[in-house]
Amino acid sequence: MNKTLEEFQKLLDIMTRLRKECPWDRKQTNESLRTLTIEETFELADAILKENDEEIKKEIGDILLHIVFYAKIGEEKNKFDIFDVIKGINEKLIFRHPHIFSNVEVNSAEDVSENWERLKLKEGKEKTVLGGIPDSMPAMIKAHRIQDKARNVGFDWEEKEQVWGKINEEYHELMEEIKNKNTENIESEFGDFLFSVINAGRLYDINPENALEKTNRKFINRFNYLESQTIAKGKDLKDLSLAEMEKIWQESKKYFL
Repeated sequence: MNKTLEEFQKLLDIMTRLRKECPWDRKQTNESLRTLTIEETFELADAILKENDEEIKKEIGDILLHIVFYAKIGEEKNKFDIFDVIKGINEKLIFRHPHIFSNVEVNSAEDVSENWERLKLKEGKEKTVLGGIPDSMPAMIKAHRIQDKARNVGFDWEEKEQVWGKINEEYHELMEEIKNKNTENIESEFGDFLFSVINAGRLYDINPENALEKTNRKFINRFNYLESQTIAKGKDLKDLSLAEMEKIWQESKKYFL
């Protein structure tokens, strides 16, 4: 047995012992672990955004622990074990990569993605093209996924530049409802506008979630600079005029691009 398999077996043995001997671990269920797993996933996402390889390694370990934990609970219920989990994913990967493990030819990553969606339908895993998208998925990520799945069956713009006409159309419809002060319609049109902007991101190979998060972090850094500079002058942000804030804000751009 190589070192990797030895360490993985050690992890499985540790989990078995924890479920028998540790009061906290013994108490856990799929439901109690669910929110913790979501938290660990966000922590991994943070580490990836920071490009911190050491933190990425640690957070992957935490998620691996959760996978082993769920598998152990499945084993205790006589439903499945870690062998079934690994066997299942191996079979899925082989089936969904016929261009590697069979004689199907592909010319691009897009071809692979389209084949992947078609094969999922053949598996019966998803009975519709947009099936399988979790209801609880964050709306921006869901919109991007919906559009990507639709693209895989040919429902897309002939030329990506056409999306800007759609964005312009949705923008003017939103402005019209704002002018009419129709609150319900404003929300609906704002959603349509956002959906079209997210679509543009997809067409230009921009992940909207990543792009917005980078802007969030940029804004936080610049605002923190504005706040620190204000405090250093013995003032309160509330006491500054917008013109004074804008001056410091523009200065922050030299440090946080």
